Amino acid sequence: MNVLIVFAHPELCSFNGALKVRAVEVLKRAGHEVVVSDLYRLGWKATVDAEDFPGVWTDPDFLDVAVEQERVTAARETPPDILAEQEKVARCDLLILHFPLWWSGMPAILKGWIDRTMARGFAYGEGRAYGTGPLKGRRALVCTTTGTPTGLYDPDSTDDDLDRVLWPVHHGVLRCLGFDVLPPFVARAPGEASAKQREEYLTEYAERLLAVTR
Repeated sequence: MNVLIVFAHPELCSFNGALKVRAVEVLKRAGHEVVVSDLYRLGWKATVDAEDFPGVWTDPDFLDVAVEQERVTAARETPPDILAEQEKVARCDLLILHFPLWWSGMPAILKGWIDRTMARGFAYGEGRAYGTGPLKGRRALVCTTTGTPTGLYDPDSTDDDLDRVLWPVHHGVLRCLGFDVLPPFVARAPGEASAKQREEYLTEYAERLLAVTR
């Protein structure tokens, strides 16, 4: 199985980083091909702008992002950094998004990876979404860590439903593109956890990955 891990944490030694390392080790040991896109180390440009659209725009006086994404895809003028990520996505059977949950969402650099990589013409298009999305047949998994006090996501708290928090990623992005979305793996406030609890998280994550890649 070909696995693409998109890692979006500025600190390699974070617990999110430890989960990513464990994932790579376990998956490779099981015989899978693993590719990691480490966005911070890549120096990924998060913003969609005019540089993403070389050549003559469809309307020279107005940047219509969706139209220009389709144009550069069809004309094979996609910038090299975007094209490299699109090729990784096209090869993968399983996409894993690894990120810390910041303000109930993903870091800006990961949102920018989605904005630029999952371009119209490549990952979706007119009449090509959800059940007919171009990436149909692939699976996707979110692995996230929370840095807030554990009470924020406890059953009695305001933001108790992490499925609701992750809905924009699961439904608005991954399902829209055709992915079969797996239940997320969430390590809650590992900064507050004991060494034993952190090791239990790592073991649980390894077991989850082996189960979904059998």
